[in-house]
Amino acid sequence: MHLRVTFVAAARCSSLLAERFEDDRPLDQAGWDEVQRAAPELVPLVAAELRYCSPTPRSRATGDALGYAPLAQPALRDCDMGRWRGFTLGEAMAREPSTVDAWLADPHSAAHGGESLIAFISRIGGWLDTRPAEENGRIVAVAEPSVLRAALVYALKAPPSSYWNMDVRPLSTVTVAGRPGRWNLRLDAAR
Repeated sequence: MHLRVTFVAAARCSSLLAERFEDDRPLDQAGWDEVQRAAPELVPLVAAELRYCSPTPRSRATGDALGYAPLAQPALRDCDMGRWRGFTLGEAMAREPSTVDAWLADPHSAAHGGESLIAFISRIGGWLDTRPAEENGRIVAVAEPSVLRAALVYALKAPPSSYWNMDVRPLSTVTVAGRPGRWNLRLDAAR
C-alpha cells in the first residue's frame, strides 16, 4: 500500500504573536482573507479520496472554505497543554518560567499537566499509520501548524527536538508519502 497524505495548516485566528495554546477561536478576518488568496493553489486537493480536519473551529472553517467538506478527527487535535491551555507562550513563561524551560528542553516533560511532546508526536504518528487507503490513495488533512510539525518529526523519524526548528505558516502544506511506519517527505515542483 502506498499512500500520500497532504497536511494543510489551518488559516489564522489571531496574529502569529498572539497564538495561544489549544486555541479554539474561529478564523479572524485576516484568516478568511488568507484562505481566499490561497484557494487557487489548495482547492485541487479536494480530489483526495479522504478529507479530514482537526476538531478546532479554524481547521473546520479552513477545510470548508476550501470545499473539502472534511471529517473531524479528534486524533488531529492540538497538543493537550494542560493548565497552559489558552495562554500564549509568553504568558506561560511569565507565570512559570522554570516549568516552561523544562518543557522546552525535555520532550518527555508534561510539566503543564497535559501531553508531553513525545506523546503528541506519537498520537499524530498513530493517526497517520492507521489511515485506510487504497493503492496510491490520497488524503488531505487540515490541522493546526503544531500537528504538521509533529507529523513531520514522526514521518522522518527525526529527533523530537527538531519539532522546535520547524516554522509552519498558516495555509502551508506538507506531503508525506509511503505506508505505516515508512514515510517519506514529498516535495512537489511548483506549478
